[in-house]
Amino acid sequence: MQKKAIILLSGGLDSITVLALAKQKNYECYALSFDYGQRHNAELIAASEIARYYQVKDHKVIKLGLGAIGGSALTDEHIAVPNTPQEGIPVTYVPARNTIFLSFALGWAEVLEAHEIFIGVNAVDYSGYPDCRPEFISAFQNLANLATKAGVEGGHVKIHTPLIALSKSEIIKLGMSLDVNYRMTVSCYSADAKGHACGKCDACRLRKVGFEYAGVIDPTRYQ
Repeated sequence: MQKKAIILLSGGLDSITVLALAKQKNYECYALSFDYGQRHNAELIAASEIARYYQVKDHKVIKLGLGAIGGSALTDEHIAVPNTPQEGIPVTYVPARNTIFLSFALGWAEVLEAHEIFIGVNAVDYSGYPDCRPEFISAFQNLANLATKAGVEGGHVKIHTPLIALSKSEIIKLGMSLDVNYRMTVSCYSADAKGHACGKCDACRLRKVGFEYAGVIDPTRYQ
């Protein structure tokens, strides 16, 4: 029997690579995306197209109201998305986002009796978010097996982070080896309704440099 896996699917470059990798490893994939109050839904449209393309077993889009607490340029229209790199943790950090996302993935994994969760966090070429670090994943891994019926009964859940130690260019090279079509993805914080990227935000900057260093033509659709 195929092993079941929950794949956190944002619609971006990293998450499609993780999904392609899980499929290549012959997991039965269940994709999970979040409408959390972000500035645009272009990435969710991309996630739906990606889920269909990879023929996942099921794709759920969970609606969350993180905009109600604000605190991030991605969920509060009164905070501008910066176009230049910032010192420290940038305003595009969404408070507790990966903790919340992984908690939903953990719950669905219990329901499905799945023991694998894949998330495309990266601690090399990233914006400095605290919930993308190996220390965070390790702590959540411990929580997962303490706080669930599955964990108590010996059915431990494994959090997979195959991209965590890779540069953006290395991620792109991995994706190319898996025949990933990055044109399907949206990474931009300020994408328009058709998914065209601004080319200026931190996500766009990291993505551009990644394709350049990988020696791969950038297929991103820019505004």
